Amino acid sequence: MTIRLVIADDHAMIRAGLRLVVENALGVDVVGEAADGVEAVAVARRERPDVLLLDIAMPRMDGLDAARMLLGDPDPPRIVMLTTFGSDANLHLALRTGVHGFLLKSSPPEHLIEAMRVAAAGDALIDPAVTLRVIASFAAQPVLAPPPELAALTARELDVLLLLARGLSNREIAAAAGVGEVTIRSHVTQILRKLGVRDRLQAVVLAYECGIVRPGGV
Repeated sequence: MTIRLVIADDHAMIRAGLRLVVENALGVDVVGEAADGVEAVAVARRERPDVLLLDIAMPRMDGLDAARMLLGDPDPPRIVMLTTFGSDANLHLALRTGVHGFLLKSSPPEHLIEAMRVAAAGDALIDPAVTLRVIASFAAQPVLAPPPELAALTARELDVLLLLARGLSNREIAAAAGVGEVTIRSHVTQILRKLGVRDRLQAVVLAYECGIVRPGGV
């Protein structure tokens, strides 16, 4: 399946570099570019990409506002935010907005390709280098009451949720738990269904917000 991609960043050299990486990757087609948030919204609505790589800090409209607008549309693109380690508040706000991942501009090309493929497949990904900052952003927020849906998780599913909160992939969780990756995928599917969340990133958001996981305790 070809992944249709729009790249939004206010620096032309960064857009060119991202385009070069993804056009050399199998199954990725750059269908548009944008230099600010207003243009990003217009291009995404016109081209209907599968994935939008969206810089947080842009002129006229920042990436957070652009993401909010697009995620309010019917059948929005999967949005992966680009960051240069902006404020923790921005990371937290972007997660609450419902974006599908974070990627550092300094990440290696394979992280970029994996983030797009994961997002296009309907899941979410946080760059490992951003994980601790995301955790810290939730540590500063008030702890919410655990939702009643949490009680529906089995002990094994709760263990998997804790490992998800550490940023582990299905393969890494399978290795840690001593089971097959197919089994972990099944557990993750059940966790998402029972919690009523869209993807693993939103499950992790819930885990931190209601205090199931706290920094230093995962």
